[in-house]
Amino acid sequence: MWYNILLAGQPAEGAPNPLITFLPLILIFVVFYFFLIRPQKKKEEQRQKMIAALKKGDKVVTIGGIHGTVTQVDDTSILLQVDSNTKLRVEKSAVATVLSKD
Repeated sequence: MWYNILLAGQPAEGAPNPLITFLPLILIFVVFYFFLIRPQKKKEEQRQKMIAALKKGDKVVTIGGIHGTVTQVDDTSILLQVDSNTKLRVEKSAVATVLSKD
């Protein structure tokens, strides 16, 4: 009787290995990680470094397409001079690119 109980826990002959059953799912996750998740993390790290390095005099473009020169940097926002007498305060996270430092 105890012999039958021990055999009940064993996979039947011809049943596929559970690892082989989940192998396609594991491979899909690995592909997603290397082609989508990892590059996105690297891009976000570069963006955070760019935002942290903003300083007075940098020429930037916001995500709304506004070009301006940084005139003041605060903790969470910057003051952009977009014309000779027009200044805008925008969040640092709204900066899309830094064009040049001069």
